[in-house]
Amino acid sequence: MIEKLELNHLRMLGALYEKGSVSAAAEVLGLSQQAVSLQLKRVREILGDLLFVRTGQGMVPTAYGQLIQPHVQQLLAMVRALPMPTSIPLESIERSFSISATDHAQRIIVGELLRALRRVAPRVKVKVSNIESASLVRRMQHGEIDMAFTSNGYVPEGLLTTPLFTERYVCVAGTPLTDGSQPLPLESLVAYDFLVVSPGVPGFDGSAGGWFAQQGLQRRVVASVPSFFMAMEYLRRSDMVAFLPSRLLPCDGLFEVPLEKYPPGFQVVAAYHPSVASDSLLGWVLDYVRAQGAAAR
Repeated sequence: MIEKLELNHLRMLGALYEKGSVSAAAEVLGLSQQAVSLQLKRVREILGDLLFVRTGQGMVPTAYGQLIQPHVQQLLAMVRALPMPTSIPLESIERSFSISATDHAQRIIVGELLRALRRVAPRVKVKVSNIESASLVRRMQHGEIDMAFTSNGYVPEGLLTTPLFTERYVCVAGTPLTDGSQPLPLESLVAYDFLVVSPGVPGFDGSAGGWFAQQGLQRRVVASVPSFFMAMEYLRRSDMVAFLPSRLLPCDGLFEVPLEKYPPGFQVVAAYHPSVASDSLLGWVLDYVRAQGAAAR
């Protein structure tokens, strides 16, 4: 039966021990006298003892009531000592923090974040893995990943997101395609073979496929790779062209192709599971990466 005791029962007992009357306990608890009397009746049924008897000096604990008083007070003290999520000092946190990120986000966000965490939370160990959109929700539910940095188009349903910054695209190739005096018309650009980057979800569409269709053009995609850094390596050794995030450039061996117009960029976000939204460490990481993204604009 004792497992049926609830926290509000313990708080009622604690108030009765302290005040010695139902009316005073009710005032402390912000309840009516009737509500306190009903709670006392329920606890008497659960524990099989009167616990308190009425005397000329108020409510006095029975012998059993005196016996359990230190236990009740200890339990209430333990509850009051529970730390709030935002009250834990970062320097005392000792745990691991798992990040899943695209190689773009690893380069732009994670490197600086690691250095900052070493300063403010030296006991935190950071584990970084490549983004895997298909398994992201499941791994976050199981606590295997705390936060993901990716583009908003790759975040599965069921996760919360915080926008960090917007990235724009630049067209590049392994050899100069113009003398730089005039932008290359899109009609001329689609004559080249394209390489696309598709992190987490392999495919040949790429982020700009629909945009070219809106221009009344069709590009020819001949290669798809999972990371921007591998794309850079392949572009250096081929005659293909590709769109890369501007923050990864300039890059040795690659040449920007000036265009008349560019496809829309993408929003980089931090994604996390609703169950960890109140995590103090996650909150600090969010504040830091948002501030870094704003400063870089």
